Amino acid sequence: MNGVQGLLAASVISVQNSCFIYPACQNCFSRLALDSRRFNCLKCGCTGEAKGASYRYRLSLKIADTNDLLDITVFGSCLDPFFGVTAENLQRYIQDFNRLSGETNTESSTRALVQAVETCFIGKRFIFGL
Repeated sequence: MNGVQGLLAASVISVQNSCFIYPACQNCFSRLALDSRRFNCLKCGCTGEAKGASYRYRLSLKIADTNDLLDITVFGSCLDPFFGVTAENLQRYIQDFNRLSGETNTESSTRALVQAVETCFIGKRFIFGL
């Protein structure tokens, strides 16, 4: 929570996206462009092998306090305690699950993850650093 201007106690109204993990540049945290073998950061130019890409949490929420309705995005390792693992490990578990179950369509695992996240966050009150 670098540069926190203030704290806000608010309830989560909805989860705004279904992609909670993204391949992130280790230098600037921007989303990486991935293909089957390589990654490339379009912001800082960092490159490497796709299997070496790091992953980071990104959770977009609609929240409400007593006065306002806000859209916020929570990034990074502060979400590790809520998911129980790092984003890197969750990405690996999802890939392993899809591979072991023979799933070619990842829609069912994505749907299950979205449902779990909604159950854990919607209607709950948190303190957000803004």
